[in-house]
Amino acid sequence: MGNAHSNSASPLTDLVFGASVYFPPLFKAVLLGFFFWLLIHPLLRNWIYSGEIWHPTLLDLSLFILCVSASLWLLLVIV
Repeated sequence: MGNAHSNSASPLTDLVFGASVYFPPLFKAVLLGFFFWLLIHPLLRNWIYSGEIWHPTLLDLSLFILCVSASLWLLLVIV
């Protein structure tokens, strides 16, 4: 008599496979967008926090979201 669990895929295996299929593209975009943001943010930091901008934190967050969106687009075009 064999073990019934050895022949069938376990739910944990399905979860790990599902995570590897669906999670990394978003994670890659966020990670790449963060590095883009790290490159752009020091260049714009003085202007963002100079007082010209109504809400500097909101602009900073918007800049991060734009970087993540651009990196997702870049990943989709390349791959």
